[in-house]
Amino acid sequence: MGIIRSCFSFITGTMLGVYVAQNYNVPNIKKLADTGLLMAKHIEENYRKPRKKREDDD
Repeated sequence: MGIIRSCFSFITGTMLGVYVAQNYNVPNIKKLADTGLLMAKHIEENYRKPRKKREDDD
């Protein structure tokens, strides 16, 4: 009986997701994540403290 319950909820969730994706303007999550990572990388590069040079780094 457990496998029937889990399959039912999985299938119901999949069908609801397909319906929402087809009928509503859902943003592209991968594109949003890529943009966020690019912005975070840019901020990190601009505000990172400069590395201190040690004498033995030559």
